[in-house]
Amino acid sequence: MDALFVGQTYIDITLITDELPTGDDKTVADQFAVSFGGNAVTAAFCCAKLGVKTDLLATVADDWLGHMFVDMARRYKVSLHSRKVQNSSLSFIIPKDGQRAIVRCRDARFLHPFPPLSLDGCRAIHLDGHQADAAIHFARAGREAGILTSLDGGGMRENTIELLKFIDVAVVAERLCEQMNFEPHEMLNFLKSRGCAVGAVTRGEKGVIWYERGSGIKTMPALDIPRERVIDTNGAGDIFHGAYIYSALASPEATWEDHFRFARAASAHAIQHLGNEASLPTLAEVTDVLSTIRARA
Repeated sequence: MDALFVGQTYIDITLITDELPTGDDKTVADQFAVSFGGNAVTAAFCCAKLGVKTDLLATVADDWLGHMFVDMARRYKVSLHSRKVQNSSLSFIIPKDGQRAIVRCRDARFLHPFPPLSLDGCRAIHLDGHQADAAIHFARAGREAGILTSLDGGGMRENTIELLKFIDVAVVAERLCEQMNFEPHEMLNFLKSRGCAVGAVTRGEKGVIWYERGSGIKTMPALDIPRERVIDTNGAGDIFHGAYIYSALASPEATWEDHFRFARAASAHAIQHLGNEASLPTLAEVTDVLSTIRARA
């Protein structure tokens, strides 16, 4: 493997609709998409599509949705290491006006311990904090082996604070700042205090603020995507993570500013498509965004 991703699997059902029925009412969605979902899962699929040999430790149920997910992983040449649960997890997502409402149904009752995996040849480990025991194990193992460790801090989980001491690159969402009562700049100082060499806060259309070891706080504005072209922002952050892992492995001599610029372009591509699968960019599509779309003023 070149990169290992560890997280919780969802099947995402994304609906474009102006209203949600109540009582005995019914409505018909204008568009829909069914895809793989989950933070580290979507990042893994993104990284694999861009060209990295990717392994994924994720939850899988022995039901028809689980079988569909196994087929998805096979199609994208993601080497899947299953951790069994009784039922597949689902997300129902309704994007609208640059935001998205989500209802999740999650089964995180693991039927077995996480499988032991060799990290021979692995160059990066990306975690979203789900599977708390596996996340801590592989973060610690990665740190001890000198492997780049990365965390998607989308929200506070039971192991977030402990995980950070084993993380090289921590990219968190504004939601985590709110949960910890931090302003974004305060969050970056906190990440530095935990020993993270690179830290960032993703802020949607407000862009990214970040630092890397030896630098002060930097700002990277979002790319200027016309409002009418923004279809579905769900999963864009996950694709950001998968894209910077790809960039870090493909261009290890580049700076983290370069890696984040690449990831920003991948996310800008993603928000113009419905559902996670359609949102995954090719390398050519990321290159096209980099060359044609300017940052916001």
